[in-house]
Amino acid sequence: MRRLSLALVFVLIAIAAGAAERWEMLPPTPAPIPAARSGNANVNGIGIYYAVYGSGPPVILLHGGLANADYWGNQIKALMPSRTVIVMDSRGHGRSTRDTRPYGYDLMADDVVGLLDFLNVPKADVVGWSDGGILGLDLAIRHKDRIGKVFAFAANTVPSGVKDDVEKNPTFAAFIKRAGDEYRAHSSTPGEYDAFVDQISKMWASEPNWTDAQLQAITAPVLVVDGDHDEAIKREHTEYIAATVPHAGLLILPNASHFAFLQDPELFNFAIQHFLDGN
Repeated sequence: MRRLSLALVFVLIAIAAGAAERWEMLPPTPAPIPAARSGNANVNGIGIYYAVYGSGPPVILLHGGLANADYWGNQIKALMPSRTVIVMDSRGHGRSTRDTRPYGYDLMADDVVGLLDFLNVPKADVVGWSDGGILGLDLAIRHKDRIGKVFAFAANTVPSGVKDDVEKNPTFAAFIKRAGDEYRAHSSTPGEYDAFVDQISKMWASEPNWTDAQLQAITAPVLVVDGDHDEAIKREHTEYIAATVPHAGLLILPNASHFAFLQDPELFNFAIQHFLDGN
């Protein structure tokens, strides 16, 4: 028995040594959560899918590029007991439609304002991931009166803030494949995923492209957040954003990547709530 136990210990050690780190994992997309109110809003010339949960001060959650609102499931559950939580699929993503206009962050930020108008929400805090974080900063620059605090996770403010060949990273490549499967399941144009990726990639190649002066003009409280193993965003760029936006905070989440909200939802949610509820 002693030999068997010792052998088992060695096996467990070997398994642990070969196991992927948490930041290398891509946990499943959360299952959709039934909403008190949901639908498709006619906004800015397109149909925007949205869902609303809970009650209290409003916060809108903005997902990353290629993704959809379902990715926020862990955050919806944490925030809805004390807040009105709004989620949406960005134009052309998930269940939302698009028109012939090229993708651009200003256009997509205007979509967010249009949805807030549709929902009769004069002002909301913003939690954004990746492209959603960029949209939060865009709103802080161009629609100051419509937003409160901005929790900007894994955002960039110039294209050079993104690492080269990020799509070749195994975790990120797995996300791109998953996003394609989800696009085909949700979209009204399920056969156009490759064209969708090509079109949004053109935006990523040239946007955002904000100056220091534009970032320095932000007056909203901002928390700049990233994982310490982000596959896409350069650490020095994250630190630059926090140093340039006036009075911005900086938070680096440990043992987490571009998908920290899935990998460590407890810590991610604590960070959101601490920021939103603080003075």
